[in-house]
Amino acid sequence: MNTLRDFELFLLVADYGSLSAAARRLDITPAAASVALKRLEAEVGVQLFRRSTRSLRLTDEGQVFLEHCRQAMQLLADGRAAALTGSAALRGVLQLSIPSDFGRNVMLGWLDDFQALHPELTLRLLLSDRKADIFRQPVDLAFRYGKLPDSSLVALPVAPDNRRVLVASPAYLERHGAPAHPDELVGHNCLCFLLGEQVHDRWRFFRDGQELSVQVRGNRISDDGDVARRWALAGQGIAYKSGLDVAADLQAGRLLRLCPEFTGEPAPLHLLCADRRQISPVVRALREFVTGRCAQLLGE
Repeated sequence: MNTLRDFELFLLVADYGSLSAAARRLDITPAAASVALKRLEAEVGVQLFRRSTRSLRLTDEGQVFLEHCRQAMQLLADGRAAALTGSAALRGVLQLSIPSDFGRNVMLGWLDDFQALHPELTLRLLLSDRKADIFRQPVDLAFRYGKLPDSSLVALPVAPDNRRVLVASPAYLERHGAPAHPDELVGHNCLCFLLGEQVHDRWRFFRDGQELSVQVRGNRISDDGDVARRWALAGQGIAYKSGLDVAADLQAGRLLRLCPEFTGEPAPLHLLCADRRQISPVVRALREFVTGRCAQLLGE
């Protein structure tokens, strides 16, 4: 095909249903637009429009080609944005919602490094385990764990293989012993997390393709993931936390992993936004940066 302008013309004609309107948008004459459209049809080898004296209408073949053309132009726009990320300064205000524990104990340091790379960028943080309504609240993006119930949101995977892990401090285990099997959790003080209005007190584990569900109980419940982690560090009980939240504690020996032969519940981390048009060079750079740091932290 001769030029990308022929693609642009085709998309405009399809959107406007008018060759002259598309020509005006591209600042060319209708005659030049007609020649370009015929050239494109010759290159593709099919008739893209049915012409009448008043309008143009896509043929069936033209409708099929339209979808592929839109995808091709979007890929090109994505490529341009990616190229700009490497050659132009990232600037503006980025408003983020991040889970409490992950945000406070992991992301704050990472964001310091990210902002050092892009000093013209301003960050506004909302640290909370309550789900941010990114349609109503002053939030551009939200990092969130788990499955995504709202299919209208755009979800970009950041740590898709992250899972929960069962942990306790050496001090707690010295006093109470370590459970050899998840079933033994019923005899331990389990630090539970409040999800919305429900206590997450049924913990699931997996081994050899089989699922094991255990109803746990304990004397401490919080709606803040950071609090549950701090209780575990203080030796108050056993916690069932995202691997990302406790990876540094496990590496330092502040917490010990329990029942390692069992796999914990999936806790994939996503970056959410309300509209794909929000995926700017800044967002792409942030996602790539955090994805790489998550992989390093999890030892992937």
